[in-house]
Amino acid sequence: MGRLDGKYAVVTGAGSGIGAAIARRIASEGASVLLADLHVDAARSVAAAIGGSATAAVADVSREDAVRDMIDSAVSRFGSLDILVNNAGIGEEATPIEDKPASDWHRVIETNLSSVFFGIKHAARVMKAAGRGGTIVNVSSILGSVGFRGAPAYVAAKHGVQGLTKAAALELAPFHVRVVAVQPAFIHTPLISAEMEAAVLPLHPIGRIGEPEEVAALVAFLVSEEAAFVTGTGVLIDGGYTAQ
Repeated sequence: MGRLDGKYAVVTGAGSGIGAAIARRIASEGASVLLADLHVDAARSVAAAIGGSATAAVADVSREDAVRDMIDSAVSRFGSLDILVNNAGIGEEATPIEDKPASDWHRVIETNLSSVFFGIKHAARVMKAAGRGGTIVNVSSILGSVGFRGAPAYVAAKHGVQGLTKAAALELAPFHVRVVAVQPAFIHTPLISAEMEAAVLPLHPIGRIGEPEEVAALVAFLVSEEAAFVTGTGVLIDGGYTAQ
């Protein structure tokens, strides 16, 4: 018996990296998973490898209508929703702040912060109506706690995710819906080039950057009943990055 048997989940940005690792891990623990991604072919490939009840859907999480449709599609397929992992996000090109185009700012904020609001909003709608509680995990970052030169929109978005997590957790606690953020340091994903890894490696006292499967293991715990008393907080998984 898996920790998540009988649970129904949506993971955004599940076509690669951390999202794919989360989808694989929670499916291995018994959950039925809808893998959502803007690049739906990648999500389908991961879903096919998982097998079972895993399925894929296209979703541009920066648009509320797409997030609403994604959630409704999961409920239509599974009959309910117990877990939402708001993982989808994008990076930011390092540009001097005085030269940063407003369009770049809005794109990062919409994809990395507004999408989390849309996910919480529509997951709360269906979870409250079902009356069986649930868990929402927002994949934030160490940059929700500290700054980073050249990434003002990304840092602002991730700080926003931290505040949004706390506010939503307080509002949804009476309905037995937990809201938690996870805050990874730099992780081996397609967003991390070899040059970037070399640059940030010294910032991790443990001597390496993280693996997607390590983040997935933390998320699997947080969405399980073993974490039933955890809500309204950000959980760091950073190899000591923020301890300095």
